[in-house]
Amino acid sequence: MKVLYPGSFDPLTFGHLDLINRASQLFGDVIIAILENPNKSSTFTPNRRIEQITEATKHIKNIDIITYEGLTIDCAIKYNAKLILRGLRAMSDFEYELQIAHTNRTLDKSIETIFLATETFHSFLSSSVVKEVAMFGGEIKHMVPEIIATDLNNLYKQ
Repeated sequence: MKVLYPGSFDPLTFGHLDLINRASQLFGDVIIAILENPNKSSTFTPNRRIEQITEATKHIKNIDIITYEGLTIDCAIKYNAKLILRGLRAMSDFEYELQIAHTNRTLDKSIETIFLATETFHSFLSSSVVKEVAMFGGEIKHMVPEIIATDLNNLYKQ
């Protein structure tokens, strides 16, 4: 069964990678879907994020990495994914994600949303926290794969 894991992944963190690894063991195929949101300013281009994620997931055989615009439910339909995977770090994530899951169910009842809680030691991670730490010269190698740490450190060199 295919599972769609959507997100901006700007950048991919070890929390995201944890979910990708676990999903690859639970499901037949994992589609990592990078949202191209024209309303958001991204740190890395979609192509660079594909390169970063490809490098960080090269040890996983059953994944595809794509980009998409628009509704996640439409992306799931296009790629024939019957599940949408969402990660949870805290209760506040659940409230937001549940609202999105209910909305998606009103758009297509054949596609389910499943939630996986990230490992406790990754629960503090978010892409915005990683970027902020990197911006101020803090250590991020325990937060993101090496390729991304290098890219962020190069970006924010002072």
